[in-house]
Amino acid sequence: MNNPLPHLALTAGEPAGIGPDLCLILGRRALPCYLTVLGDPETLENRAERLGLRLEFHSGRATDPHRPGHLWVQPYPVAAPVTAGRLNPANARHVLALIEAAAQGCLEDRFDAMVTAPVHKGVINDAGISFSGHTEFIAELTGGHPVMMLTAGTLRVALATTHLPLREVPQAITPERLRSVLEILHHDLQARFGIGRPRITVLGLNPHAGEGGHLGREELDIIQPVIKELSIQGMRLTGPLPADTAFLPPQLKQSDAFLAMYHDQGLPVLKYAGFGHAVNITLGLPIVRTSVDHGTALELAGTGRIDAGSLQEAVATAIDLSRHA
Repeated sequence: MNNPLPHLALTAGEPAGIGPDLCLILGRRALPCYLTVLGDPETLENRAERLGLRLEFHSGRATDPHRPGHLWVQPYPVAAPVTAGRLNPANARHVLALIEAAAQGCLEDRFDAMVTAPVHKGVINDAGISFSGHTEFIAELTGGHPVMMLTAGTLRVALATTHLPLREVPQAITPERLRSVLEILHHDLQARFGIGRPRITVLGLNPHAGEGGHLGREELDIIQPVIKELSIQGMRLTGPLPADTAFLPPQLKQSDAFLAMYHDQGLPVLKYAGFGHAVNITLGLPIVRTSVDHGTALELAGTGRIDAGSLQEAVATAIDLSRHA
């Protein structure tokens, strides 16, 4: 795109959650970009009135750089009336339509990046739509091989598997998957984060990284061989390390990113370090996508008691990454 400032698409997420609230709070802040919110205008206006937030709404794709107190809204009406805090499966397809429109806009270069407010996986599945998460859904729309990575300051944690039941994780840790994830992580750390020779610490799957095979053989049979293969090719890889000691200060100092084997192995550390200000980034896609590090927080929708720090960081990260895309 020719604009000196990047143009971001911001999806409003689950309308009954805090997504609309976050969009409104963000709309009152200074941002060095063009910003178009994809959502239901009536829901946003009603939520603004409830929160006592004064904004001037404009319909359509933003044609001017963002100004505090102004919000451009590309309209996608909900199917059923929205009550803050109360989920309605009738609006599930509305939520997915926002993601589809933002992703397509990025593919067609109408947007430089997409930022997503949280959705509720459960209510989408309750509507009869198979949905395992934003990351997987966007990958289906755009192609590529998605790798989820969350950042909090200089701490970066990527995942070899994402939204899987724990019993399915060992079968999913294959040499092919691990090799692909590490190659994508390495490539995007170079291309999008400007790290010339990334240092990646790989966690083991089992307690104590398998204890030499006594607590599981995935480290010996899969993880170690892949690390050795890619190290010979020039990657700077360390591991597999036990997850319970991998994040100690000495290892933090010599790691640009960590690769955890499953969702709840790496993300508790990341969220403890920066919850509310961390950013979810999807690597391995032909577009830039960032998101918040939290869920829909239904109990806080419309209360005015939320922190938009994670969305602010997600927008700042999207602006930065779009310049390297």
